[in-house]
Amino acid sequence: MGIMEDETAQTSAEFVLIFGGIMVLVIIALIVYQNYVQDMGAQLNNSSDLQNISDQLQEINSALN
Repeated sequence: MGIMEDETAQTSAEFVLIFGGIMVLVIIALIVYQNYVQDMGAQLNNSSDLQNISDQLQEINSALN
């Protein structure tokens, strides 16, 4: 097998290009939806909501037992 017939490097290069393209799309999506992701994080950090959910789950648990 000669160096001109070896296609393993070409396949590796194609995988790198595909992976790079996917990474670019992910970065663009994160930039576009940046405000949505930040707002979602702020909603999850609201401790009063988390406490209400925890209390309700405890009430359900005690009612079932």
